[in-house]
Amino acid sequence: MSRTSRSAGGDTPSMAAGVALQRLRRHVRLGRLGVWGALASGPLALLVAVMPSPTAVQAAAPLPKPSSAHSSQADPAGYAEVFLRAWLRSDTGDDSTAQARLARSMAPSVALPEPAKAAQPGLEEVRTVRSAQRADGSWSVTAAAQYADGLVRYYAVPVVADRAGSSFAVTGTPGVVAGPGRAEVPRSSYGVTVPDGDLSSAAGEFLAAYLTGVGDVGRYLAPGVKLSAVAPAPYAAVAVQQVLAVEEAAAAGQVPADGTKVHIVAQTEARDGNGRWPLAYELALKARSGRWEIAALESGTDQAGGVRS
Repeated sequence: MSRTSRSAGGDTPSMAAGVALQRLRRHVRLGRLGVWGALASGPLALLVAVMPSPTAVQAAAPLPKPSSAHSSQADPAGYAEVFLRAWLRSDTGDDSTAQARLARSMAPSVALPEPAKAAQPGLEEVRTVRSAQRADGSWSVTAAAQYADGLVRYYAVPVVADRAGSSFAVTGTPGVVAGPGRAEVPRSSYGVTVPDGDLSSAAGEFLAAYLTGVGDVGRYLAPGVKLSAVAPAPYAAVAVQQVLAVEEAAAAGQVPADGTKVHIVAQTEARDGNGRWPLAYELALKARSGRWEIAALESGTDQAGGVRS
């Protein structure tokens, strides 16, 4: 067979084996280059080169199992409060009154009181002061009953609730108990007396606009602070009696550098047609361009929250 006929008929086995060997050597060289390149780039690149893709790892990881949580029972304080109010206004000798019917419907087995005919209890309001859940799941609700003559009595009302917190029942007669003790008042952080000056004037002018509606509240606010006056205005006049601060900078004779922030409490006297009313407001003020501006009204907000700049 001639050389020409062999070429036309295709590669010989030896030639095919040579081509395959060349391809294998090329793959080996490329693999070595990839490893050396990863080593040159640092250990992290080498780790990436040999680690599987994140997608594959995430796909193989099992999904977390959903956790189950039991919702706590609803506090029956409001239910006990309604019952005690109706019970105190009831008379066992007259089941026809609306209060007696309400008390009976809420606790059919509980006896009603029997007030004297000439008695004038003058019950004004009932407010819950404490509710505690016992080990067996029942509740003891303590409520204060205030009378027109200033007398205050505390009653403990036993209540049970279903697991869903949608049904309640009074399980026994209320009992008079001692009231809660007086908690120890922590020392005030407002220990710096602020003299009459720019800061006390800024606080007074702001509170006057805030409570009387006279003047624009916005002119006293720091940039970015949004605060509206009380509407309708509750007072005709407001005067600051004393200002106490947390920081010593509040007592300085001159307005400090821009950005200085202080926290104060302003003891205020407000007047309306019914008299004079002592009020107190916690404020944060910030110095800017030689004047004090209101940075936050912190009274009535959570943990010095409120409007911030």
